[in-house]
Amino acid sequence: MENEKIDIEALKNDKVFMDNLKKLEEEMKSENSIAKGYQVLDAKLAMESEEEGINDIFAFIVNNSFDKLSEYLTEHKKFDMSNPEDFATARAIYEHGIQRYSENDKKGAKEIFLVLYYMIVIENLRDAMMVHACSVMSGNSFDKFMDETVDITKIDPTDPMSYFITEFAQPTHMLLAMFANYVNEGKKELEVLDKKK
Repeated sequence: MENEKIDIEALKNDKVFMDNLKKLEEEMKSENSIAKGYQVLDAKLAMESEEEGINDIFAFIVNNSFDKLSEYLTEHKKFDMSNPEDFATARAIYEHGIQRYSENDKKGAKEIFLVLYYMIVIENLRDAMMVHACSVMSGNSFDKFMDETVDITKIDPTDPMSYFITEFAQPTHMLLAMFANYVNEGKKELEVLDKKK
């Protein structure tokens, strides 16, 4: 732990590092880059920067991700998860959905997970978003979802997709079969997006 502290202090006093971080933050704003927003956020969190600065970056990420989502829905575009910006956008929206769920805003959480299901084309990730939505619709609390539905032992922290919960205590297809009524209800709610085409 001591070494880590020294490294953080060294970074704060490293002019080149701090100049690069400032430049990255300027690029983030000028390019409206959510991916660069996460790089700045990670650096500021690691350096234990002031809460206000961290909150500003977080607000930038969330606001820009919802703007991009709105733009994509209008243009009938899906997220290309191999594109760093689309990946960062989906991640930000997902993290916002998880926050909503943990704060017991079930309506908001369900809508976010359903939209992600609609926007993501990678099948296992897409299905995982439907499991999240169905858990919300079935009335499960966030804690119950984490304790009983999710299998955190299977999460691989080296996988970039580990920002999204895709590992469950039961196979995803079985969960979707168990939640069949909610799956149908969710898909019905999403029909309105297809009608806008």
